Amino acid sequence: MAEISPLRRRMIEDMTVRNLSPATQQSYLNAVAKLSRYFGRSPDRLDLEDIRAFQVHLVATGMSWPALNQIVCALRFFYGVTLGHDTVPERIAYARNRANFRSC
Repeated sequence: MAEISPLRRRMIEDMTVRNLSPATQQSYLNAVAKLSRYFGRSPDRLDLEDIRAFQVHLVATGMSWPALNQIVCALRFFYGVTLGHDTVPERIAYARNRANFRSC
């Protein structure tokens, strides 16, 4: 089994301390990994413009609003809690669906 990176381990610890469910933890880890794979770089080396471009890409692929917002929740958690960036999370926009709007 591959060794877990210190950054991934830290995110897992942060989610565990906050008592996030195993399903939520897996979803958040998958979202951050997807972002990292899309750019081919560690997510801690990406900025708001990269995150925005990733969101545009996801919308273009036809991803559902709930799935988009799950990814936004994951990225807000990663950048706000795990990396401790104060202003980044609030600047990551949720997808809006007129029929149903729910935040994390």
